[in-house]
Amino acid sequence: MLSIRPVASAGHPPPFRYMLREVVRACKEFDLIAEGDRIAVAVSGGKDSRALLELLLRYREEKTSHSFHLIALHVTGTAAGLPDLSAELEPWFRALGVEYQFVPLELPPDEPLPLNCFRCSWNRRKALFLASARLHCNKLAFGHTADDAAATVLLNLMFNRRLETMAPRVPFFGGVVTIIRPLIYVAEKELARYGNTVGYPDVAPCPQGLTSRRAQVKAMLRQFGPAQEQIRVNLWRAARAAMGF
Repeated sequence: MLSIRPVASAGHPPPFRYMLREVVRACKEFDLIAEGDRIAVAVSGGKDSRALLELLLRYREEKTSHSFHLIALHVTGTAAGLPDLSAELEPWFRALGVEYQFVPLELPPDEPLPLNCFRCSWNRRKALFLASARLHCNKLAFGHTADDAAATVLLNLMFNRRLETMAPRVPFFGGVVTIIRPLIYVAEKELARYGNTVGYPDVAPCPQGLTSRRAQVKAMLRQFGPAQEQIRVNLWRAARAAMGF
């Protein structure tokens, strides 16, 4: 039985209030959410995506006059190596009072298993896009953080010779579905601190992900200790200026 406090309860700990402020900042600065939006929220089961869902629910309740609908999406597919978290997530979704869907990962017959990081991400994103379109959602929210944005800048510089990062909003298929990243200003350490405080269960990381280039870059940034916050800001500002948003 989960002991996670639903978003409707009072007295969120300080990390939540800080993160909500940063979500409000991102939503206003990049016009992430508009009146009448139907937003699919990708919930993998980790701390980032769980907090994202709670924060968007609170944002709708307290911080905006926009009326919009939220649908939590969780991709399942144990055959492809994804953990089956449906039994844990379903009572949590119900406690939050949010609509939810479990989306099966459908792989091509010739897809080699186990999936590598690129193919796993590509297939999961495809499943989320298709589910969003089926549910008439015009936005798809991902839990990418300030740390993800900084790591992306370094990855693109080191391996692609480009100064680019994750854009806070990216339209796909002629604007049929737009990816939004409301956590783009939130640090992973704050998400982890909040998740530990409210009792989010730990989700075993993908073994391949532990040795990926992204994981290596994030580990490198953590070695800078307190200075990594300013490093994140500098990387974000440089990439943002180069990309013009």
